[in-house]
Amino acid sequence: MSNDPEQEFFSDGIAEDITTALSRFPSLFVIARNSSFTYKGRTVDIKEVGRDLGVRYVLEGSVRKAGDHYRVTGQLIEAESGSHLWAERYDHTLTDIFAVQDEITANVCASILPRMERAERERVARRSPDDLDAWEAYHRGTWHYCKLELPQTERARAFFMRAVEIDSAFADAHAGIAMTFLPKQRCFARPRCATRS
Repeated sequence: MSNDPEQEFFSDGIAEDITTALSRFPSLFVIARNSSFTYKGRTVDIKEVGRDLGVRYVLEGSVRKAGDHYRVTGQLIEAESGSHLWAERYDHTLTDIFAVQDEITANVCASILPRMERAERERVARRSPDDLDAWEAYHRGTWHYCKLELPQTERARAFFMRAVEIDSAFADAHAGIAMTFLPKQRCFARPRCATRS
């Protein structure tokens, strides 16, 4: 969103760092830097961006400067609906550009990943079980598993097994099946359920 040439080096660096960090997560489909940078400095329709790039979520941001003070904003938008899932503002005095970029990158990734996971679970929960691919079946299973009730755990197992039927190499789905067999008193470690509201 920034359109100030003086801030371009800084904003490009943050965008590139965030793209690199998010691409390390195998469950995410992240558009390459060159493709996403074609929208830089332009006013665009998020729905159109989602259609053009084949993505469900768009992360956009801006950088503004006043003296030696920088303000970086970011927002995560669901492309199809145009609704905001997350927004944040970061204020910094620029003493070490790389330290600031690293801090903002870490904060953005830590904030948006749980939002996207929750949005995906809610999205696939609305779909027919017969219309799910492996990744969606896995998220549907995770949604049921996080209910922490035996009937829901059994439903979760069925979705995890469906994911494995579709893609036998889907390691997270295999792990999900295993988790559903843990005794109730040992089901305290539910890292994927931390985003449940």
